[in-house]
Amino acid sequence: MTVLFRTLGRGDCGDLADLAMEAVVVTDPAGVVRYWNPAAESLYGWPAMAMVGLDLRELASDAQLHDEEWALLLREGAWEGDIRRSGAAGPAVAAHVRRTLRRNADGSLRDVVEYGQAARSRPHLGGLDGPTELRRTIAACWELDVVGTRAARAAGADGGALLGDCRIIDANMRAIRLFGGSAERDRTIGRPLGDFWPAESREAIAGLLAAALERPVGSPLVQVLGLYGVLAGATATAWRSAEPGRAEAVFLMVNGAVSDDRTAWELQASEDRYRKLIHFAPTPLLYVDSRRSGDEFQKLRAQGVTDIASFLDDHPELVELAKDVVVVTEVNQAAVRLFGARNAAELIQSVRYLFSATPKMANRVMEAHFEGRRNYVEQAKMATFDGRVLDVVFSVTYPAPPEYMDTTFITIEDVTERLWTEGELRRLQANFAHAARLSTLGELAASIAHEVNQPLSAIATNADTSLRWLAQNPPNLEKVRMLTERIAASAGRASEIIERVRGMAMKRQPRHARLDLRATIEEAVMIVRHEIEAKAITISLALDRDLPAIYGDRIQLQQVVVNLLINSLQAIDHHGLDRREIRLAAAPVPGGVTISIHDTGPGIAAEHLASVFDGFFTTKDGGIGIGLAICQSIITEHGGAISAANHDAGGAIFTIALPLDPPAA
Repeated sequence: MTVLFRTLGRGDCGDLADLAMEAVVVTDPAGVVRYWNPAAESLYGWPAMAMVGLDLRELASDAQLHDEEWALLLREGAWEGDIRRSGAAGPAVAAHVRRTLRRNADGSLRDVVEYGQAARSRPHLGGLDGPTELRRTIAACWELDVVGTRAARAAGADGGALLGDCRIIDANMRAIRLFGGSAERDRTIGRPLGDFWPAESREAIAGLLAAALERPVGSPLVQVLGLYGVLAGATATAWRSAEPGRAEAVFLMVNGAVSDDRTAWELQASEDRYRKLIHFAPTPLLYVDSRRSGDEFQKLRAQGVTDIASFLDDHPELVELAKDVVVVTEVNQAAVRLFGARNAAELIQSVRYLFSATPKMANRVMEAHFEGRRNYVEQAKMATFDGRVLDVVFSVTYPAPPEYMDTTFITIEDVTERLWTEGELRRLQANFAHAARLSTLGELAASIAHEVNQPLSAIATNADTSLRWLAQNPPNLEKVRMLTERIAASAGRASEIIERVRGMAMKRQPRHARLDLRATIEEAVMIVRHEIEAKAITISLALDRDLPAIYGDRIQLQQVVVNLLINSLQAIDHHGLDRREIRLAAAPVPGGVTISIHDTGPGIAAEHLASVFDGFFTTKDGGIGIGLAICQSIITEHGGAISAANHDAGGAIFTIALPLDPPAA
C-alpha cells in the first residue's frame, strides 16, 4: 500500500468537534480529508497535521471494498458499518463508523462527515483492542526539513549534530507539549529538532530520519523508543512527505499510551486549568527549559566530574554558556509586573537577565541541578527592566524523570519592603536598647562616680607623695618610681571604668564576634558591683572555668546581665529582706551555654509570670516596663532564649540559653 501524506488547511469544522468523544473525520465528496479531530488521532494513531489532504482510500486495508462502500454512501446519502484502516504503529485498526452526506443550500454536495469508534473484538475483524486503550494514545507529530541531515550523516556527524541540522517546519500541539515544554508553537517553528529532543535517544532518532529518506514516499518506518516521560511503550514513525517541492521533508510521529488513567481530553482540561491558575497567581512564576545544561551535565558525569563547584570555578565559560542556552519559555503576569516589563514576550529569552545583579547565583543554581536536588532557594538581588534593584527570594524547582525535563520552575518573591521593615524594626529595637542603657546608667550614676573616684583619689594621693619625695635632698627616686607606677595603674583602672560606661552609653550598630563569655560577665558585674555592695547585698559568681567562646555582641550581652542584676538588687532592697544574696552562674551545655541569675527576693507573682517579658509591663512604681522586653529581644537576636521562674529555695531565677554559633540568617 502506498500512503500519500501532505499537510493542508484544517477545514471549516467548528471547535466543538475537537471535544467529541467519537472520532470525527470530514472529507470532500471525493474522500480527501479536510478535518481530523483528536479522537480520530487517538483511534487510528495518525496525527491530524499528516492526515489533512490525504485520500481515505489510501488508508483502507481493502481499497476495492472502500470504493464499493463509498459509492453506496453517495447513492444512499448515508452508510454505517465496520472498516479496517492502517494504524500508525503498523497493525490495522478496526472501527465502526457512520457516514453522512452534507449538502449546500443549492443541493450540491458539500462534504462527508464520518463518526467512528473502536470496534469491539469480533471474529471477522481479528480481535483488535477495545476503545479504552486506544483512547489513551497520544500522537506527537512534526514536519521536518532534513536537507542538511543527509550531508551531516554522510560526514559522520553524531546524533546531536544531525538533529541540529534538522529544522522544524510544522508541529502539532502534542509535539509542542511533549517535547517543547511550555514553548509557544511560533517559537518552535524554524528551530532545530535537537533543541527539543532528549539527549538519550538523539542517535536513534537521527538514524530513523536518515533511513526514512532512503525509503519510497509514503513508506513509514517504525522504531520502538520505550518509556519516555508520561508515555509508556512509545514508538517513533518517520516517512517522507509527498508534497511537491519538499523532497527533503520528513514527517516524524511519536505515540504511546499515556501513563495516566485520564483521557487525553481530561488531561488537556486539567492542563488548561493549571495554566490559568499559574497565569493569575500573585507570585511571579517562570517556566525554564534547562535541558541544554542537563545535556552538558551528562557529559561532565561521563568524564568523571564530581566536584561541580570547583569545576565551574575553573571553567566560568560553562556558566556563561548556560546563561545563554537555558531559556525562559513562559511567565505569568505577576512576573511581568515584578520586572517592570511591557509584556510577557520581553521575559521570554535566555535566563541571563535573572543573574545580572547576583552573577555567582548562577553557579549555585547549576550546582544544585548537577547534584540532583529538587529545590534550591537563595536570597539575592534582582535587577528589573526599569532600573530597580530588588531584594528577592529566588526559588528553583527542578524536574525529575518521568516529569517533563524542560519544565524547571522558578518562583521569585519580592522581599525588598519586608527587609526594609525588618531593618527599621532592628533600628527601633537598637534605639530602645540604647535608651534603656542610658536609663540604667542614670540609676547607677552614684555607683559609677564612686568607682571612678577611687582611682582618681589614689592618683591624687600618690602624686602628692611623689612630690614630697622629690623635694627631699637628695630626692628618693626609687620611691618616686614606685609611686608613679601606682599612678599609672590607677589611671588605667579609671580609664577602663570610663571605657565600660562609654561603651554602654554609646549608640552604635551591634558588632557580633567571638567572645570570652567569662570576661564579658565579669565586666558587667563590675559596673554594678558598688551598687550591690552599697545595699549590703552579697553577690557570688559561679562561672565555669571552661566556658566556651560564643558568638555575640559584648555590649548587648553585658546590658542583659546588668539589667537582670539591677532587677534582683531592687527586688531585694525594696522589700527589706534579711537574706540578701544574688548568685550568678554560667556553665557549658551541649551546643551552647546557660547563664542563671538567682536572687533571694520575694519572687514573681504567679499571675505575672507569663507577662514579665511583655513590652511596657511593670510592677515597679515609676517603671516603664521595657527592660526585660529588651533583654528578650537581645537574646532572641543571638539565637537564644530567656525565661523567668520562681526558685524552689525562694526568690526569682532568670535563665538564659545561648548557642555557640551565630543563628542562621
